[in-house]
Amino acid sequence: MDVDKVFKALADPGRRRLLDLLHRDNGQTLTALSEHMDMTRQAVTQHLQLLEDANLVAVVWQGREKLHYLNPVPLHDIYERWIEKFERNRLGVLRDLKKKLEGDDDGKA
Repeated sequence: MDVDKVFKALADPGRRRLLDLLHRDNGQTLTALSEHMDMTRQAVTQHLQLLEDANLVAVVWQGREKLHYLNPVPLHDIYERWIEKFERNRLGVLRDLKKKLEGDDDGKA
């Protein structure tokens, strides 16, 4: 995975909007995506190409239609590398606090 390409792709609000649209309704055409964007069809095409280059969008051809799908794998890789280790500790603290507040310090249910 080219992390630089992923972060560059995520840096633009228009590209994040496209990813949000695909997250909400995966497998959309350029025409469908363009309807929700405040930019030209050509600009949407360029943004989608950058998302494809970053492996955040996968394309499937169905006849003459090009469908765009969100590929969450690069996002998950970033999560595992930079976020998950911080979440683990925080969730552990919340679990321990819950147990303490519920009076279940000794591990009994």
